Amino acid sequence: MSTPSIDPFFSEPDKLTDFNLKATVLKYVAYWQWFTISMIAALGVAYFFMNTQNPEYAIRTSIMIKDEKKGLGQDELMKQLDIFGSNKVVENEIEVLKSYTLMEKVIKDLNLNIVYSHVDGLRQVDLYKQSPIIIDLIQPNDAIYAEPLEVKILNKTSVEVNEKEFPLNKIIKTQYGIIRFTTTGSNPAITHLTVAVKPLNAQVEKYLSIINIEAASKMSSVLNISLSTPVPQKGKDLLNKLVEEYNIASIADKNEVARITLDFIEERLKLISGDLSTVEKNVEDFKTREGITDISAESKLFLESVKENDAQLNQVKIQQSVLNNIADYVRGKANGSNTVPATLGISDPNLLKTIEQLNELELKRKSAVKLVRSDNPIIIGYDEQIQSLKLSLKDILITLNNSLNITRAKLENENARMEAVIRTVPRKERQLVDISRQQAIKNNLYLFLLQKREETALSYASTVPDSRTIDTARSSTKPVKIISRNIYLLFALLGLLFPVVVIYIIELLNDKITTRKEIERQTQAPIMGEISLSEQNSLITSKNNRSVLAEQTRSLRTSLSFLAPKTKLKSLLFTSSISGEGKSFVSLNLGASLSLANKKTIILELDLRKPKLHKYLNLNNSTGLSNYLAGYTSLNEIIQKVPGHDNYFIITAGPLPPNPAELLMFGSLTELFIQLRKDFDYIIIDAPPIGLVTDAQILAEQADATLFVIRHNYTPKLQLKRLNELFKERRFKNFGLVFNAINESARYGSEYGYGYGYGNGYYIGNNTVESRTEKVRA
Repeated sequence: MSTPSIDPFFSEPDKLTDFNLKATVLKYVAYWQWFTISMIAALGVAYFFMNTQNPEYAIRTSIMIKDEKKGLGQDELMKQLDIFGSNKVVENEIEVLKSYTLMEKVIKDLNLNIVYSHVDGLRQVDLYKQSPIIIDLIQPNDAIYAEPLEVKILNKTSVEVNEKEFPLNKIIKTQYGIIRFTTTGSNPAITHLTVAVKPLNAQVEKYLSIINIEAASKMSSVLNISLSTPVPQKGKDLLNKLVEEYNIASIADKNEVARITLDFIEERLKLISGDLSTVEKNVEDFKTREGITDISAESKLFLESVKENDAQLNQVKIQQSVLNNIADYVRGKANGSNTVPATLGISDPNLLKTIEQLNELELKRKSAVKLVRSDNPIIIGYDEQIQSLKLSLKDILITLNNSLNITRAKLENENARMEAVIRTVPRKERQLVDISRQQAIKNNLYLFLLQKREETALSYASTVPDSRTIDTARSSTKPVKIISRNIYLLFALLGLLFPVVVIYIIELLNDKITTRKEIERQTQAPIMGEISLSEQNSLITSKNNRSVLAEQTRSLRTSLSFLAPKTKLKSLLFTSSISGEGKSFVSLNLGASLSLANKKTIILELDLRKPKLHKYLNLNNSTGLSNYLAGYTSLNEIIQKVPGHDNYFIITAGPLPPNPAELLMFGSLTELFIQLRKDFDYIIIDAPPIGLVTDAQILAEQADATLFVIRHNYTPKLQLKRLNELFKERRFKNFGLVFNAINESARYGSEYGYGYGYGNGYYIGNNTVESRTEKVRA
């Protein structure tokens, strides 16, 4: 078999030109009806969606966590009284603000677990503080959480709840428990509403999930608290209440220390007050009984000395008592209290600093226990620090107690010396001095405790929270969610994207050849021509016909000279991969085009299995090639003239033989072509598809060139691989392709536009005949 001659123009296409942006865009533009319908539907869905959603507004507030180690004034006074000393950690306070306990109090106080709403158009509108009725849950049961209550206000005295009538403003027993519906006077025009009672824990978790708390900056103690909600007033009330409850909890923690101190002082005052009354009564009785009105100057001198010494001794005893209380706390005998006892009268800086640190840790641990379990590493860390400070405190107490014992011993020795001197005073004066000394001691102690009680009461009354509200809760003026412009834009983009995806998937699933580029990518065989889809399967090429199909057939005729420039092609074989690809139609019209060029042409209907040409031309098929090949008739008897064409002849298939392949192999096929080559300029062979039978390969021996017909959107893509193998293996001489039945109206017109002009010649697709000729000549 001879090597096919391939012109460089028809060689493998340039892979760099595979992607054509314009063609891709125009391909999608061809589906403009789909995009229009999709856009209208998407905007309709957007409109419906907009009318079913409530816009949400951003609610914000900000507070500043105070640093109590800085500043003067009242905070400084609190530190001097040894009552408070805590430095707030911003991260800890964020966790406190987001604690379940605080949010639970807020939900309960604002009744946010009961949601009142009504339908306004397509939206469900929240009636926070605007509901015409409210429900009081006096003793509810679980049934009230199961489903919303559909409430219809019948009149001023009754309502209908889930199709059951109940009285208004009365406590009633229902299937939902003991409840009461109360009128509010708001929105009297609303007669239908929905009341949804939700479990408290569910609402707490809901609001904890939407609230956002963060520091204004890394170096700042200002906290920004925000959330988004469809009801601005509800959001503002929630944030304000949250800050309020946080401050209340903070004040409660600080007042606990002051309360313990006051209780200690009050207990001591009761004891001292009783002792003082007894001593004063003794002085009065002694003076009355003994008739004493004054004592001598010497007695007064000794008395003053004794008073001063006794005051110091009494102060030491008080300090020892305080140290004993602190020691009991360290040993765990503080009656379950987790707060360090008061340090009245103690001025040792190490002790005060240690107690201050211990008090801070106790308060931090108490705050942390509200957030996490007791076995949490944070709590364990606090416990270890507290235990370490208690050990340090124990050592300090031992040291101070030893020092106080020494001081007390000195003061008691001094008292003994003074008493020995006083014994020299007359008996009555000595007795009066003893009684007066006891009176002075009790009186001084009583005044000291009264002073400390007033100081502690002042700190208790003037306790301020650890935060200051910078901005109360405020709402944004515009919605932050469900913004109309953004929603319509989003749905418009979806409306554009949906057809693109559908078209892409359709093309991805399509296993038929739809574009020339698919052929060029899969095979190196040259494409000789492109033929548009014809509505009729007949001879359309004539002398005066200037239609698109006629011009495309003429272009195919011209392209044959480029298939084998140095070879005279007389016999042309037309075949395809499967039946129905239009090889008979193309071959018939190409033959007509050749005859119009004053070339004597004959077409052979050698598809002896499914002949079609005689049907297209309405010719008699009683005698034909099957009769000739079997030796029953002569050549001149079977040649017929094609109607309307002077130089165009046809030999029909004749009766269908039972063995077409054998008839072609062993019949008079060679003699037929020898005679036809002498009598005709061109021989057109309409052969069967090669994908089904071997007839075409048998006939290929008689053909100078083979034109393989591929039908647009019909030929499977898998056939291209086989075509490329046939081309590479050179089973057919001068192998070329014809892309047939291109449907310009089926969204592929962007790649197959055709135009015609007579001044510059006609062109097909993007390649003009003139440009092809110039390239070949070059």
